[in-house]
Amino acid sequence: MDIRQLGYFVAVYEQGSISAAARHCCVAQPSLSAALRHLEQELGVTLFIRLSKGVTPTEDGEKLYGHAGRLLSQLQSLKASFVQPVARVKFRLGLIRALGVERMSQLLREFSNAVPGLELHLVEPTDSCDARIITPQLLKAGEAFQPIWHDSYLLAIPLGSALSLQQEIQLDDFEQLPLIKRTPCDAWNTLYPELIRRGIKPDLRADIQTIEYALGLVSAGVGCALVPNLDSLLQRQDLILRPVNLQKLKRELGLAYNKNHTSAPLSVLLQLCQATA
Repeated sequence: MDIRQLGYFVAVYEQGSISAAARHCCVAQPSLSAALRHLEQELGVTLFIRLSKGVTPTEDGEKLYGHAGRLLSQLQSLKASFVQPVARVKFRLGLIRALGVERMSQLLREFSNAVPGLELHLVEPTDSCDARIITPQLLKAGEAFQPIWHDSYLLAIPLGSALSLQQEIQLDDFEQLPLIKRTPCDAWNTLYPELIRRGIKPDLRADIQTIEYALGLVSAGVGCALVPNLDSLLQRQDLILRPVNLQKLKRELGLAYNKNHTSAPLSVLLQLCQATA
């Protein structure tokens, strides 16, 4: 009797069939069947009743399963006791707001999986950090910039608004339009001066910082707001999103890092950003 045979036996017991156990163990079915027969011969018992659609453990099979499970568990614990602990690797990543939860979660998940022992700290982009995901306008002297995402902006409109009937919002439509200002926002910094230059005066209803609050006010019918075209926003049913006829309403997001300070985690993150771009 050996550990391999016991492992095959447990797989057959838990999977309920020899073919499923063979797939689970990544072994040819004849090899697994032969190992199981040898185990039965050595013990002098029948462990399973073979049926047309799987197997059923006998009383002896039930008895062996309890012993085999404990032995395999003890073996795994024994191996684990000799595994050297992975050294923790601290990495501070600065993030601006409104990056998009889904794509950021995907990037951070890939980063964590690629760096054993990674201890990731997400901080404000103005804090001391190893790298930052920001717009180019926030770059500091001595930083390099790797582009990741390019976003255009849409106007979030309350349900029932007359603007929702238009496929595209013109700048003249902003005249006395109830509008929610969100800062910081690159699109606002582009749109508002252009409106003032043309003599167009929107009706500012609120000045807030986060997309979530802006969208809440839009959904409540308080006014309209500029938001990036993130996938999660496109799925919302409580407001309407329309493009604005102004070419410059775009933003670029990327990884900023000190040109003169590299590390293994930073190199991994940079490669992931390059692959995403």
